[in-house]
Amino acid sequence: MKKKEKKKWYIEIIPYAIILIIVVLVRSFLITPVRVSGESMYDTLNGGEIMLLNKLGKLQRYSMVVANVEFENKTDDTIIKRIYGLPGESIKCENGYIYINNKKIDDPYAYGKTSDFEEISLKDDEYFLLGDNRAVSLDSRYIGAVDRKKIEGTTSFILWPINRFGIVKNN
Repeated sequence: MKKKEKKKWYIEIIPYAIILIIVVLVRSFLITPVRVSGESMYDTLNGGEIMLLNKLGKLQRYSMVVANVEFENKTDDTIIKRIYGLPGESIKCENGYIYINNKKIDDPYAYGKTSDFEEISLKDDEYFLLGDNRAVSLDSRYIGAVDRKKIEGTTSFILWPINRFGIVKNN
């Protein structure tokens, strides 16, 4: 009788083990929650919101991405910013206007005036990231271009708070 009970116990635990393995694989390779820190993406995002990070998301202009970057006083920090400059492009800001490859672009997500910065030429694996709230954002204007390897994925879905649940509505 004891052998039957042991066998039954193992059979009953198999579905839970499978669920656990699936959850670990999904979080490791597909999606995982990420918390918005600070006000650098205001008024699109607010500090404390929890979003889903899509690790397979396509990197394109204006996509919001999560990246691990190095700051002077810290070794690594996770940031959420928006892609403005793509690999191989040059980007600069003059008189508050952003130019990519010497063409003025629309800046629909800027909250506040963008401070001027010298032209930066991006390498084949680099991106230029800007926070929406330009007055407080510590972004590529200060930390430089971000290597593709440092970008974890894209984010555009808010999980929490519940009244903001869903795809981010931009301006």
